Amino acid sequence: MKYPLAEHERENITSKTGRKFNDITLDEVMKDHIAPDDIKISKDILKAQGQVAMEADNAPMEKNFERAAELVDVPDEVILKMYDKLRPNRSTKLELVMMAQELLEKYNAKNCARLVMEAAEVYEKRGILL
Repeated sequence: MKYPLAEHERENITSKTGRKFNDITLDEVMKDHIAPDDIKISKDILKAQGQVAMEADNAPMEKNFERAAELVDVPDEVILKMYDKLRPNRSTKLELVMMAQELLEKYNAKNCARLVMEAAEVYEKRGILL
């Protein structure tokens, strides 16, 4: 895929629900034909953006897109809870380990789980756990 995707790959872009990018218009929104999940990005497009990053020799950005793709199927309330728990002095190590386990076992988000585990280790070393 050629970057920027919205400019060069419009016909290949789909939302989380499979709706085509070109079908998401203000007119369709005003007619109530577009649901909130229809405007959420799909795993495939996040992975494609990751591939663009990798081709540009930006491995850290590719990893960010990979983790983002894993989070597509994670409910918003779980993501918000994770964001809050990852702030310094907001969690115990056990809470972070349990969050990582949930990400891995319930949502198959192995890279996100790994990131949470790394955070737990770093927070422990820095003394910023509850």
